[in-house]
Amino acid sequence: MVVSAEPDATVVISRVAEEQECNICLEEGSNPTCSPTKLNLPTTQNNTLEFSCPKPQDVFMVQILRKIECTKMSCSPAMGEVQPKFFTEFQKTITWDITVPEKTVLTLDFPGDGLKEITASDKCQDGYQYSLSTTNAEGEVKTKNFCRIGPLSHLDLLRKATVTLEIPKEGDLDSAAFTVKAVPRKSRKMTVTADYNTNIMISRTNKEPDCSVCIDEEPNQKCSPKDLSLKDPRNTSVEFSCPQPQDVFSVEINREIDCIETTCSGNIIQAESNFFPDFNRTFIWDPRVPSTKAIRLDFPDPGMRQIPNEETCPDGHTYVMLTYLRTGPATIGTYCRDGTITTVHVRYRVRMLLKVPGDQKMEAFNFKLSVEPETNMLAIVKVDLPRGTSETDFITVNYPNGFPDNQQMKWDFTVPGMHNYSMHFRDHTLPECLSKDVKVEYQKEGKRSTNLTLTDRQPAHKQGNFNMSLWNCETNTTLQGLNLNFRVSMIRSGHPVLCTVDLTKKPGVSLQIEKVGSDPYCEMSINSVVKEKINVASGMKASLSFLDCPNEDLRLTATEILGCQNLDSCSVSGMLLTVPKLDSCLPMPLHSFTWHITIPEHATVDLQSPKGTLRQSLPGQECSGPVSLHVAEDDGSSIGDFCYKGIIQRVQVHSNVSVTATALDFTKTTGPFLNVSISEEISENIIYTVKPKMASVALISTPNWPGGMKPYSTVSWIFTLPSQYQAALHFANLSQPKCGQRHTSIKVQVLGSEEEMLSRREDEEAENKLVVPKSFYLNMSNCMPDEGHFGVVTKVVLQKKSNLLAVVLGTIGALLLLIALATVYLIIKKKKKGKMNTESSIYIGKSNIFLPGDRHFSKARSDNESHVYASIDETMVYGHLLPNSSYADSMQDHFNGMQVDSYQTFMGPTDGDPPMVVEPEPDAELEKDMYRPFLDPSETFIPSRPRTPIDRENSLGFQDRRMVDNELYTFKSTGEMNTIRLSGADQEPQPAIDTNTEDSL
Repeated sequence: MVVSAEPDATVVISRVAEEQECNICLEEGSNPTCSPTKLNLPTTQNNTLEFSCPKPQDVFMVQILRKIECTKMSCSPAMGEVQPKFFTEFQKTITWDITVPEKTVLTLDFPGDGLKEITASDKCQDGYQYSLSTTNAEGEVKTKNFCRIGPLSHLDLLRKATVTLEIPKEGDLDSAAFTVKAVPRKSRKMTVTADYNTNIMISRTNKEPDCSVCIDEEPNQKCSPKDLSLKDPRNTSVEFSCPQPQDVFSVEINREIDCIETTCSGNIIQAESNFFPDFNRTFIWDPRVPSTKAIRLDFPDPGMRQIPNEETCPDGHTYVMLTYLRTGPATIGTYCRDGTITTVHVRYRVRMLLKVPGDQKMEAFNFKLSVEPETNMLAIVKVDLPRGTSETDFITVNYPNGFPDNQQMKWDFTVPGMHNYSMHFRDHTLPECLSKDVKVEYQKEGKRSTNLTLTDRQPAHKQGNFNMSLWNCETNTTLQGLNLNFRVSMIRSGHPVLCTVDLTKKPGVSLQIEKVGSDPYCEMSINSVVKEKINVASGMKASLSFLDCPNEDLRLTATEILGCQNLDSCSVSGMLLTVPKLDSCLPMPLHSFTWHITIPEHATVDLQSPKGTLRQSLPGQECSGPVSLHVAEDDGSSIGDFCYKGIIQRVQVHSNVSVTATALDFTKTTGPFLNVSISEEISENIIYTVKPKMASVALISTPNWPGGMKPYSTVSWIFTLPSQYQAALHFANLSQPKCGQRHTSIKVQVLGSEEEMLSRREDEEAENKLVVPKSFYLNMSNCMPDEGHFGVVTKVVLQKKSNLLAVVLGTIGALLLLIALATVYLIIKKKKKGKMNTESSIYIGKSNIFLPGDRHFSKARSDNESHVYASIDETMVYGHLLPNSSYADSMQDHFNGMQVDSYQTFMGPTDGDPPMVVEPEPDAELEKDMYRPFLDPSETFIPSRPRTPIDRENSLGFQDRRMVDNELYTFKSTGEMNTIRLSGADQEPQPAIDTNTEDSL
């Protein structure tokens, strides 16, 4: 290759790779100059170079050295020139040495997108990297590295500088790397605004370069070449006569804090400070405390760590705590963040310092100040020792310059449980005591103190919280003083909790134990293998170990697999879900137990509560009892959460299911949780059998609420209502999807009827309320949603029916009956012949309203005609009031089936016999033990007779079979007509009253 270097550039080709053999030769006539390592390129034109390898750019690099000389007004050349297309394929390094006279400011401007500063270990991703080296007044060289594209486009330098640019292979620059200017040295000016009670001291730290600081104070400007103080500054203008005063001066920012009897006017709050951000800064806080009080400093989490007084912290934030004694200041300690010291009490005046270097940004860190009662200790340091194995070092006040005479210091240590501590005195010096002695005192709560010397054997492998106090004597100050450097070592001492779990005799049962706490020192193991989660499989015997694991940080769950292979092998009576007794050595309580129930392919799981009924638990309506149940399908889809004592009698699921019971205390929860049986296949995915209760609002939801039902799934609720009651449905919370295939469906249909009372799809508008008069079923099915989901919460309220027509008809019948009775009375009176001497009584269930001796009948039945009545055709009396109705026809049929004008013997009990008991109808629990207002004729007399066509609940009267030998029917009214109750039979059955009424949504 033929190359030509610019006249003011020195070019050196240097070897960088040793693996490959390659020489470089400069052809100079018949005798070329060759070298395997390095070659200086002459400044002549058209130099011919020959490399003895095909890719010399992998072996050699090119170094180019240029010089820029500046006067106080200009530089030559005025830019960092880059020779384009010069060794383009090679890695190049261009170095510019820039010299300037004294008191001259050198200015570098970088074109384009500027530069950004990086650390010494970082590298620029594009391979273009700048380095800037400067020399300060002490001759120290400082180097900064930069990459392209950043906020830095301008640099001011006071002394000579060296700029180096690294250019990668195939890289090049079409313009100058920078421009350079020289001007007489200028000043730097800034504005400072300080808070009340804040003083700022600017102190000179370097002799060079020449620089002074000035502040504008009315009426004159105040300047100093050394130190300058700003007391309570308010928008003060500060000017330095050099552009880089941070290399010459440091800044102290002092704030005084007033403390009264118990509190201080402010805390040590470190916010990011705009005061002199690139200067070396020392922040100082001086709490002023009454002489009879002590000051307390609480450090924020995670506390502070003590270091030797002459060291600095790795993050550049070094804290120093001083106290002022009569003998002078003493250093209580030097601290870094992230340690074990939480609190320091100081008896005398205290000062807190934070030292931050100029290249560090101050980070916020808050201290809490408070006033404490006076103590006889110079300082009290509270320490929370960490868990696990650790070693923490401490030093005494003023170490290594000697602990103050006649003073005491105490360290208060908190030791975590199941840990041992040991004290090690690593280094100490003993003074010559003029009076008293040096001693170390150990104290534990509730125990006597132990006094030792520095040379005695210190406590080792002890447990529990303790404090250690150091007592100094009056010393000979001409000799060495008292110093102590000690270490507290911690090791774990907890004994593992061992437990052998044997599941060989519990088929299908498995255990799971997992950590739910954040304690990193909890260690679990199974068969000597440390695990984060333990699984003890069914039929397995395992040895478990728990070290330093609080019981509340562990969660124990258990599962059991139940089921059958085919319907023939399934138990007819079903299975009771009970929790087997687990090994008593397990240290943690059982959190939940899950039964996985598997069934044959064409079968159904029936779930029933042995405690009666179930209640669906919706979000916000959690179980109030000690047990809650969660039921899910085998694919994890939730069927719902359930509590006891509700309206659900049965849940049928057409798939494998899992039932999870969660209890507050399984040891206090006895008996089975559910009864599970296997039955024939059902048409829906899930069927609920529901019997609502009176005075309750029942809430039911679709499976997986508040999420949506599974695509194409169906669910039905079969509601059984007592007679005389109807159900009010309200679809209180309904979300419909956008269906991709099929439609969603909500259907309501009375049992035994082919007509649907409600049929609604997702694309149809319909009422969200409905009243159903009889037992019915509610069916819901889902589509394949494209968007959204299908979910419904239904509110069901049981209501008493109201039959106004029956009331009106009963009233009219009663009035007509009064007319008939008057006519009959007149006829009977005419046939009356004498008085009745025999006393008799008429039996009335539950009460005798005619008693012997009442003489309502004066003759014996054989002597009078009281049993003879005139014939009354009821259809002629009031049947014409019901035209075009079935009532008259029914009444005619009724009378056609009876024998009239004949006496039939009354078969009920006589006076003194027990009241007649009417057996309940066999159809319902709801009718059992309920009050019956009317006597059912069909169940009272023998032989039985057809029921009256007018339903007894809808009439004000009824037939009394005890008067069947007469054609006159006795009516009972709920009004004023007759207050005597002629029947002792119970009322028509009423629904159960739910005392645990659910809240509405």
